[in-house]
Formats: sequence, C-alpha cells, structure tokens
Amino acid sequence: MDKQAFKENLKLDVLPDVLDKLIDFQNDVSGFEYYAQGFGLTIDDKLGLKSWSGESDFLNQLLPFAQANGSGSFYAIWNNEPTQPIDNIPIVVFGDEGGTHVVAENILQLLQLIAYDTEISVDWSSAYFYKDEEDYNASEDLQKYIQWLKVNFNVSPLQDPTVAIQSAQDKYKASFDEWFKQYYSVE
Repeated sequence: MDKQAFKENLKLDVLPDVLDKLIDFQNDVSGFEYYAQGFGLTIDDKLGLKSWSGESDFLNQLLPFAQANGSGSFYAIWNNEPTQPIDNIPIVVFGDEGGTHVVAENILQLLQLIAYDTEISVDWSSAYFYKDEEDYNASEDLQKYIQWLKVNFNVSPLQDPTVAIQSAQDKYKASFDEWFKQYYSVE
C-alpha cells in the first residue's frame, strides 16, 4: 500500500497516526486479510459508495478506506464534523447485501473491533461480529496484530464487539440516519 496514494485518495493533507502506522503494519509485518479476517486497508475509487448515491455532498463526506469482509462490504469514515480530527469521527460499514450502520466511534475503536478476528456481518437491520468457537481458526498474524495494538496504542482487542457497536450506535445512529436519508431511502 502506497501511503501517498492512500492519503491522496482520502483527500487528506496528513494521515492520522493510527492509519499511518496501520499501513506500515500491513506493508511490513503482515498483509491484507492476514491479521484480521476479511479486513484490509484499500485505496477506493468510491464506486461502491456511488451505488448508494452519486451526489457530491454524499461522496465528499464519506471516506472509504478498508474492506470489511470478503464479500464486498467496506468501512468508511463519516466526515460529519470537518473541523474534528479525522481519527476522532465515526466509522460506518456499508453492506454488500444492503444496510449501512455506524460501527465504531473512531478508527482506533474499529481496529480493536477487528481484533475479534471474524468478518463483520451486515444486513439491513444490523451489523455484528459472530464467532463460532468450534469452527474458528485465528488469522495467521492475529497475535502480531494484537501485540502491535498494545505497543502502539496501549489498547487490547474488544472481548464483546456488541458493546462497542451499541455505544457507537447510541452516539451517532440517529444523526447518521437523518443525514443518510437525504441521499438514500429504503422504501
């Protein structure tokens, strides 16, 4: 992943520290989908977003930056407060089969969520992480990723992703849904 191309794609002057370090981790220590199931940073042309709305205000306030699962869902930063640092604003998942949901209060919380190490499931009514312990195989570099989180940000994986998603929903769902319905309606 080329940092300059990633930064330019997001139209950022400076990459947030968390994304800068994650690019280094994905480039130098692990690889796309090797540290968390279904997850990887991407350079996105907003083609997926354009399937929801082509309006420029919509496209300018959403910054797709990562694959969310192996079937086409993706994460985007919802730049709802342009005066706020980009690493302190909510993360939204867009489902490949429908549904958009705020899933994290910020990028770092998302990185803690993906350390749960299972792909996110997204439908029209919810987004959630489910792990069947009997059928679960850890990602090849999961332990390296968990150590990286601890060393770089002094955080650990979230043991119950549902709590974090609910917290993000409580904080941002109403305002996101109100904003989003200007561009897309599920009727």
